[in-house]
Amino acid sequence: MASPRGRYLATLALAALGVVYGDIGTSPLYAIRESFYGTHGIAVSPGNVLGVLSLVFWSLILVVTIKYHVVIIRADNKGEGGVLALMALVNGTRLARGLSPRRLMIVLGIFGSALLYADGALTPAVTVMSAVEGLEIATPALATWVIPVTLMILVGLFLLQSRGTARIGALFGPVMLAWFATIGVLGLSEIVRQPGVLAAVSPYHAVLFFGENLRRGFVVLGAVFLVVTGGEALYADLGHFGHRAIQIAWFSIPLPCLLLNYFGQGALLLRTPAAAENPFYHLAPHWALYPLIVLATAASVIASQAVISGAFSLTRQAVQLGYSPRLNIEHTSSREIGQIYVPSVNWGLMLLTCMLVLGFQTSSNIAGAYGVALSTLMLITTLMFYVMSREVWRWSIPRAALVVGLFLLMDVPFFAANMLKIRYGGWVPLVIAAAVYALMSTWKRGREVLAKRMLEKTVPLKMLLADLAAEPPVRVPGTAVFMYGTADGTPPALVHNLAHNKVLHERIVFLNVVTLDIPHVPPAERVTVKRIGKGFHSVVARYGFMDDPHIEDVLA
Repeated sequence: MASPRGRYLATLALAALGVVYGDIGTSPLYAIRESFYGTHGIAVSPGNVLGVLSLVFWSLILVVTIKYHVVIIRADNKGEGGVLALMALVNGTRLARGLSPRRLMIVLGIFGSALLYADGALTPAVTVMSAVEGLEIATPALATWVIPVTLMILVGLFLLQSRGTARIGALFGPVMLAWFATIGVLGLSEIVRQPGVLAAVSPYHAVLFFGENLRRGFVVLGAVFLVVTGGEALYADLGHFGHRAIQIAWFSIPLPCLLLNYFGQGALLLRTPAAAENPFYHLAPHWALYPLIVLATAASVIASQAVISGAFSLTRQAVQLGYSPRLNIEHTSSREIGQIYVPSVNWGLMLLTCMLVLGFQTSSNIAGAYGVALSTLMLITTLMFYVMSREVWRWSIPRAALVVGLFLLMDVPFFAANMLKIRYGGWVPLVIAAAVYALMSTWKRGREVLAKRMLEKTVPLKMLLADLAAEPPVRVPGTAVFMYGTADGTPPALVHNLAHNKVLHERIVFLNVVTLDIPHVPPAERVTVKRIGKGFHSVVARYGFMDDPHIEDVLA
């Protein structure tokens, strides 16, 4: 009989399937197709099929399994993952304290965050469209309906965001479990017919592939990269499930099912090269196509929901860390504090996503831009991980260089291969990210300049108290609360009130809300109250960048 701890981990692992693995779980819809039928596809031949499958296998093992599930997942900031959490973690370290290194860490962290917004538009576009394109296989006459149906699904998805996912969220895990089981069975049925495809497990075929297709093979790496695009998602969702549940889920369900499906598609291509136009849907018998399209669409919607929710969460972190204005953030669940809705981000992503669908026309065209965004983000994560491993984990230079060097041996070729797609639409996510980066960095810089100017005009608190002692003003009943940002300065609003009204309340509270570089602050350590004297009190409220400030609770 399973222990309560075991049942809890199993439940958490099932939930993780519906949030963490939607992105990587829908990659079979287009990854193999792009390798052989996309804009930069390579000819279907036994050597090429085995070579690409070997690259797929070792990419899943080395990048997703070892890099992310074994190493990167441990680089958490008090339980939280993601590029902003990693930036906050390394920002205060010794190596990052110098002006240039610190600025570099901030630039990398903010640009990485900006790329996640691009991902928030690209993932819904490419996954939903890839799923709906199954209509072309089931009934070719429906090909003209692919874009309208895709747009209807996407608009409906964004319109439902304000209602939250509390009611249907419980279905995400079971639906993704059904999805992984289905794609695993489809792949296995084809492997049984063509068992020779399993030879691709040997890295020899990957080496041979590059020996025969050096230049063309390098270009195909950009398509192979699509099988690992969910690595950043699992790291970003670390705080929701913990590394143990994420690892259990990966090794028990997604990894084996993904490998079965990819090898099944390869086996199909060995037997029927013409299936390269859409090897995923050609795995299924004709009678199962429509149910499979429905299931694929459901899985793509779940994958899209995960990145949209991630964009909302990222926005809250950016607001707390001072990189975004205080946008309207609505809570969609009375029980789950992490379920939030940001209207401005939602409508912006909806507009971008629909424009991508209309502009690129096919998921194959979108896939190139998708790879550019995520390969850049993965490279940024690796570079920031080096600083973290040296300064937080205290790794020696040889150890850190060895591990990160191995990561770069995978990240750099993937990044370089995807950069070749910039002229074919790959520039789109970079432009989106550059625009978001400019907004975030400009806001942060503007706030810093404003704070500096206000500090120059701030009256020191000691001077104010001395003036009040020399010439006591009229005190009126009640309490006045003034926000302030420095411990030894006087809030400008208080100075103006005193100058114009010539009175002070009996109790004056200086309230300072501080956001720390950690995800959460325990409630017992959140509020500090200090009595200054003469009816003045200082209240400091500390929050983590994942906390939601509640000023009324602080003043209660």
